[in-house]
Amino acid sequence: MTLDDPDPIRRLRAIMARLRDPVAGCPWDRAQTPETIVPYTLEEAYEVGEAIAAGDTGVIRGELGDLLFQVVFQARLAEEAGQFDFDDVARAIGDKLWRRHPHVFGAAEFADDHEREAAWESAKAEERRERERHGAMDDIPLAMPALARAAKLQRRARRVGFDWDGAAAVLAKLREEIEEVQVEHEQGGSPERLTDEVGDVLFTVVNWARHLGVEPEAALRGSNRKFERRFRAMERLAAARGQDVAQLELEALDGLWNEVKAAEAGQR
Repeated sequence: MTLDDPDPIRRLRAIMARLRDPVAGCPWDRAQTPETIVPYTLEEAYEVGEAIAAGDTGVIRGELGDLLFQVVFQARLAEEAGQFDFDDVARAIGDKLWRRHPHVFGAAEFADDHEREAAWESAKAEERRERERHGAMDDIPLAMPALARAAKLQRRARRVGFDWDGAAAVLAKLREEIEEVQVEHEQGGSPERLTDEVGDVLFTVVNWARHLGVEPEAALRGSNRKFERRFRAMERLAAARGQDVAQLELEALDGLWNEVKAAEAGQR
């Protein structure tokens, strides 16, 4: 691998090695550890999601490169520690994909999506057992966004039959949880109690979304983008009229908000 290697992956690895060089490298890159770059890895993953949502292929390409660099960085740190290198990472995921797709790379046949999904989960469970992780809740990263982690916890519980019968049953539970928040609030519940009850509401909303076939993390990201887009449009509309949203009464703000929503509806 050299800095002018025509193979883009080998060139990237050579650049990474130079960045980590004790003499000619970058002080910041040399100072990093597997732990210190985790926040950057998570940030890059979110930025990939945002780029895909925006639909700009040039930005998507750039963000995917940033995320790939995080993988190369971690692999380089492990290589320096004598643990594994980038080739080992690529080999491991290749082997895993081959193993988990016997219907593509082998002779296995599945009658339907349910049977194929069951085989996939069985293969994952066997891999966890080999790593001496036997519980249904093992191997779910604590660093995952809370909504996404809640959905994953619930999917794991479903494997052992601990799940609601359908969306209607979850909706009834959601109404019950909301009522518990209201009662706690009316009775002057402590911040800790209210936090606990509101958490139950959010967890149940995730369950409801899952039963409706909606990915809650993606749904909330979409709603966040929509709110931000509409609020920015509201600010522009107010400014065009010589107004400052910070100085307007709630009734006037609601009016601007409704104008923005109506304008969006008219563009569809």
